[in-house]
Amino acid sequence: MTITKQDELDGLKDIGRIVANTMRAMAQAMEPGMTTRELDEIGRRLLDLEDAVPAPEASYGFPGATCISVNEEIAHGVPGDRVIAPGDLVNIDVSASKDGFFADTGATYRVAPVRPSLDRLCRDGKRAMQIGISQVGSDKPLAGIGKAIGRFASDRGYTLIRNLASHGVGRSLHEYPGEIATWPTRGDTRRINKGLVLTVEPFLSTGGLWANGGEDGWTLYSEPRAPAVQYEHTVVATDRRAIVVTLPG
Repeated sequence: MTITKQDELDGLKDIGRIVANTMRAMAQAMEPGMTTRELDEIGRRLLDLEDAVPAPEASYGFPGATCISVNEEIAHGVPGDRVIAPGDLVNIDVSASKDGFFADTGATYRVAPVRPSLDRLCRDGKRAMQIGISQVGSDKPLAGIGKAIGRFASDRGYTLIRNLASHGVGRSLHEYPGEIATWPTRGDTRRINKGLVLTVEPFLSTGGLWANGGEDGWTLYSEPRAPAVQYEHTVVATDRRAIVVTLPG
């Protein structure tokens, strides 16, 4: 989607606020002994209260209102009977639509106590996203996002999952300009047009390179197996900077 009018930006900010508030409330409610299904039910209730529609379920038939991925699960985890335990890394990914606008956000949370190395991975994962967002602006190269994130990851000894990309969003969950690499690439000459709506969501890892599917047909795992974190915002490109729409409020 390309934003051309203020009411479009307002609609996008509204659903962005909803998914951000939902993710934050889920994270605050999360505690050891809770199942991922129970956590997902909290998210569903909050989205329902805002008349928002869970996007993965509506768009793809995903079996849950939100994606909840624990430890070795790095993305698209299906809510179920898995019990959240102390020391877990839990990724919560919330995307939804309202009044024809879609927004997508995600973050990885730590269930205390966790190893210092995982604390550092989470801090750096959030920083990698912020570095990517800083590369979003009118007429900037799309490949600049992955180039900047890749430099940051390499300097700190991390790897990036190279088949889980950012994407266009706004009028549907995944749309033009399609996949946007959050790792260094060659040959991508696309540029960011003013008003373009996209996600920035690097998957930073301590050794993982690829995401492979599991038996349920949804959940993705790191290959090689290694901790991985994801942080995601939906943003709008402007002449000056990126507007982050997935902010709580």
